[in-house]
Amino acid sequence: MRKNNFTIRLAVLADLDSLLLSIFERARLFMASVGNPHQWVQGYPGRSLMEAEILSSHCYVCLYESRIVGTFCFIPGPNPCYSVIEGGAWFSDAPYHVLHRLASDGSVRGIADACLEWCFQHTANLRVDTHQDNKVLQHILAKHGFLYCGIIYVANGTPRLAYQKVISQ
Repeated sequence: MRKNNFTIRLAVLADLDSLLLSIFERARLFMASVGNPHQWVQGYPGRSLMEAEILSSHCYVCLYESRIVGTFCFIPGPNPCYSVIEGGAWFSDAPYHVLHRLASDGSVRGIADACLEWCFQHTANLRVDTHQDNKVLQHILAKHGFLYCGIIYVANGTPRLAYQKVISQ
């Protein structure tokens, strides 16, 4: 897909170093600089996780002028971490996809918008979770019409704010 000079395509193993060294490293530095130093710690997401996401065809890259500037994982549900939600409820239990690890190198504006637009061309029901300190993503989600649903717990047991947007078809 091409929109606003962005192209989104499946990631390939040859993209792995760009994702780990350019995109995720810069994203971690950015998150720490805006008050979110605890979300992606100890090298998360690591090489083995991202390699598995690429091999599973869940990882996508966002290119601008043929240069990788962002990435995200788009994973069909169900997600076991989403089976229990505290302090709220999901708005729809219809088949859904999950957006994970949305990140950019910070060089171009509009990457999150392009990635979310791409996701909604491929699903009408999208769920996202984020760290409570990730105010930037929370703002982006609100801007795109996502609603807060409650708290879920990721695999390591830490809480995440859960959001969902359902587009009626």
